[in-house]
Amino acid sequence: MIENIAVLTSGGDAPGMNAAIRAVVRCGIDKGWRVFGVQNGYDGLIKGQLDPLGTRDVGGIMQQGGTILGSARSEEFTTIDGRTQAIRNLNRRGINALVVIGGNGSQAGSFELYQMGFPVVGIASTIDNDLVGSDITIGVDTALNIALEAIDRLKVTASSHQRAFILEVMGRNCGYLALAAGLAGGAEAITLPEKKTDPEEIAEALRLAYEHGKNHAIIVAAEGADYNAAKLTEFFVAHRERLGFSVRSTILGHVQRGGEPGASDRILASKLGYGAVEAIAREEFGVLTGLIRNNVTTTPFEKIVGKVKVLDKNLFELARLLD
Repeated sequence: MIENIAVLTSGGDAPGMNAAIRAVVRCGIDKGWRVFGVQNGYDGLIKGQLDPLGTRDVGGIMQQGGTILGSARSEEFTTIDGRTQAIRNLNRRGINALVVIGGNGSQAGSFELYQMGFPVVGIASTIDNDLVGSDITIGVDTALNIALEAIDRLKVTASSHQRAFILEVMGRNCGYLALAAGLAGGAEAITLPEKKTDPEEIAEALRLAYEHGKNHAIIVAAEGADYNAAKLTEFFVAHRERLGFSVRSTILGHVQRGGEPGASDRILASKLGYGAVEAIAREEFGVLTGLIRNNVTTTPFEKIVGKVKVLDKNLFELARLLD
């Protein structure tokens, strides 16, 4: 019988995490359960930093970026002793189930706790959108719109000075943000971790754009691509005379994480928070709550952990046709 649940956020923060916390707390209380918030992710779980959360405690947080619960790396949690201590703390507080809001690394931790016998339900949240088990994850839409705003702003200054700008966005292992931002922003070229880059092709695209009278050019590069902003800049500086454009680079970095969540992320987070609570009520554990074909679904951890979502090849082709 479920009486008490806990919720934590882990890994990189994502706009919309607070909306998910709010949904878990209020939907859990509606079930008649007590809900506890774990401070600072798995590290707080090991240290026993659990505090009760009421409906008013999560009032007014939906529009805030980041996570009110905090997030922190925990080397100790990677050890069996650390995870054992985490479960011991949950049991001491009478917690019957744990909700983990986060991405690949966070859900790998969820799976390890579940394999040790503790009931866990995950919620898909990462701006990289690389998590198997959800077509779109919490934070992606807001981060994408921040990148798109940067592209639109860079086009203005690029046009004024007849320059090419390289915009580097997050994505160490997955290029979804770069691909989607480049497509939506009309970039001349996009570099991705999933696809080998030929800098000569990009140089030719810039040269043709210049010769056809275009007064600016935009390249979107994922940080994990073989040619990120630094390597592309180095190449283009060495071949300046072939491009027509002078080249500048901008790295968005963690700016993408810090925005107030847009409507899409607030709604998605609310849906997934509710879905996680319903999974607990069904006593369906060891699963990730995500959105597939616009339906809230659950996917067993063993089907998602250690896997990275494959990018849609149609987006590659569309970006190529429209550049």
